[in-house]
Amino acid sequence: MMTKAQSAMEYLMTYGWAILIIAVVLGALFQLGVFNSGTFAPRAPPGACQVFRPNGPNTASLINLEGVCNGELPQYVANLTGTGGVTISSPNGEQSGTQPITATYWFNEPNPAGEGEVHFFSYGQEVCPSQAFTVGVANPSGVGHNYIDTWCTQIFTTPTVNANVWYFGIGQINATSERACIAGPSISSVSCATEPITANVVGSTPIYLGTWPNRPDYVGKLANIQFYNASLTLAEVNALYAEGIGGAPIKLQNLVAWWPLNGNANDYSGNNNNGVPSGVTYTNQWASGYTPP
Repeated sequence: MMTKAQSAMEYLMTYGWAILIIAVVLGALFQLGVFNSGTFAPRAPPGACQVFRPNGPNTASLINLEGVCNGELPQYVANLTGTGGVTISSPNGEQSGTQPITATYWFNEPNPAGEGEVHFFSYGQEVCPSQAFTVGVANPSGVGHNYIDTWCTQIFTTPTVNANVWYFGIGQINATSERACIAGPSISSVSCATEPITANVVGSTPIYLGTWPNRPDYVGKLANIQFYNASLTLAEVNALYAEGIGGAPIKLQNLVAWWPLNGNANDYSGNNNNGVPSGVTYTNQWASGYTPP
């Protein structure tokens, strides 16, 4: 009996540490997202899906999607380092006046409570009344919130933004109101905040992604930015979110630009609004923190 007990103890002493080390390594890999199903999901390469406009840029007749447009995860996303962003110098079809504007985007913010006010999509002039349109994350109460800023007024979504988690955001204005929405894994459904406003955005200026002159540049990840010259309904917003981070645009007749940021800053809306990146890298190590809708 003593021999069997002694053998069992020697076995545990010999292999116990190895088993413990394996358990620790597996736990670390799980925390890093190695076992995230998104890591093994099919990835769409840059330009896999795009809008085809047979009659040329800024036309809406007979437009359609072509390529791999079934919502596959992108191969890359844009990683912004805080030293620039993407600039579209002479955008085609940019909106101004009281025309409706909607921007949708996916973002992963590493420091939502401490970075201050940063911009994902912006253009216009920094004067009142309502001469600018910009959306991003700000921390007016010490925590991060998705917001829309028309320079004169700001509106913040109620749900807070957690660090290193992917969220879907939206900002839109029309002649009478502005709306900011957010959706993500910690939010049960798309959450929006709306307030009245007299909008008069001035266009004919560059569009900026992740930056804005004389403002802090964004540090974090961005993907799938879409720009529309229309107000999207809540049902359309939910439909875009349900498509996931690799989803294609809807309402193609109102699509001004589409930057998937999947390996480059090209515009895949067919309107040739390609961007010039600065301080941007493209990473394929991004699936950790992403939860499919």
